[in-house]
Amino acid sequence: MACCADGTEFPSQINYIQTGLGKLRIAPEQCVTSDAVSLPDTASVADAAAATARFCVKIVTRGEIAGCRAWAATFADRRKDHRYYEILEDTLCDRVEYRYFAIIDQAARIQAVQPFFLLDQDILEGLGAEWQTWLARIRRFVPRFFKMRTLMVGCFAGEGHLAGSDTVPSGEMTEILCREIVNLARSCRAQLIVLKEFPARYRPVLNCFVRRGFARAPSMPMTALNIEHDDFDAYMKNALPRSARWQLRKKFKATDGETIALTVVNDARDAIDEIYPLYLQVFDRSKFRFEKLTADYFRRLGSDMRDKTLFFIWRRGEKVVAFSLCMVEGDSLFWEYVGLDYDVALDLHLYYYTIRDMMNWAIANGYKWLRSTGLSYEPKFRMRHDLDPLDLYARLRPALPNAIFRLLLPWIVPARYDKTLRRFANYRDLW
Repeated sequence: MACCADGTEFPSQINYIQTGLGKLRIAPEQCVTSDAVSLPDTASVADAAAATARFCVKIVTRGEIAGCRAWAATFADRRKDHRYYEILEDTLCDRVEYRYFAIIDQAARIQAVQPFFLLDQDILEGLGAEWQTWLARIRRFVPRFFKMRTLMVGCFAGEGHLAGSDTVPSGEMTEILCREIVNLARSCRAQLIVLKEFPARYRPVLNCFVRRGFARAPSMPMTALNIEHDDFDAYMKNALPRSARWQLRKKFKATDGETIALTVVNDARDAIDEIYPLYLQVFDRSKFRFEKLTADYFRRLGSDMRDKTLFFIWRRGEKVVAFSLCMVEGDSLFWEYVGLDYDVALDLHLYYYTIRDMMNWAIANGYKWLRSTGLSYEPKFRMRHDLDPLDLYARLRPALPNAIFRLLLPWIVPARYDKTLRRFANYRDLW
């Protein structure tokens, strides 16, 4: 058994690795801490490619990296650090296989860990609604038509990041994965390879994937709103036109005379039975359905990540009528998920009511940005959010079909068919 510097052992399934120098045995050496992801410096792509000869990549399970410092330090500066990925693996495991790329040096030490997962992906699900009827008819006879086993680098529930370190900076990390990822996908029996929802700031460092046959296309973007104002009323005055202010004030009048109390907690385990059905109501009404969260997911966030998690819970009398799950990172409050009681939500305009409360709380606590996950773009457009682009990088493993797929990808992503996105001032940044 090999081990980290703190004495924690990890299994011997990775006792031997193949490198350019031959077969090396993993020694019980110190695992190197993985620090913040950095974007490429002035070093050339050729220099980064040459440097990758110092490392190899190995597919491992979570059990094989448990206790290793390189994994414990992964994404430490992000709101969704290594603990978040463990929560996903434990609570969202239906038809998903979670795996990890271990970046190993010539001394057989793990220097960085990059999460990925495997699942069956419908690559045509982003087409407009007018196509879905035709697809349903075809799939009566060919159930797996354009459904493929897919290797996805990134996060199952959230945007992706590169897990570089001081020893393996992000530029070198991408060259290592570029060099090996097709063979690694073959070993996993994956036909499609995707880098899922990486922020646009990674485009320079991820361009090496484009040079190696990947196509880049926009995913459904996040949004960002600057909230450096004295309070919500000041935000409306400074950021919104008169017509938008009038519409919001009209909506807020629906709660005149109502007593709706807000509670903000790090751990909502005691309220899960009340808030989870509200999440399901929103999920069931959504036009696009991505990952479906479980009640255990919310419980684990409260118990395991109290330092980065906030639950905003609104009660009308004794009954919970709305909640928001938020996470914190730097000067930003990230609005992740929302739940609403639709018996009263539309009449009371609870969506806007909750936004006002969250913004007032965030401003009072020193946050400068309200950042939101994708979808529900219409109200965000009215409130003057900017789009925060996310990118997909994808290729088919076989070269010949991939040549066609690269041309097809930009036409099958949902972002192309969302009319509201086109109204944002920075829509062109998606592409």
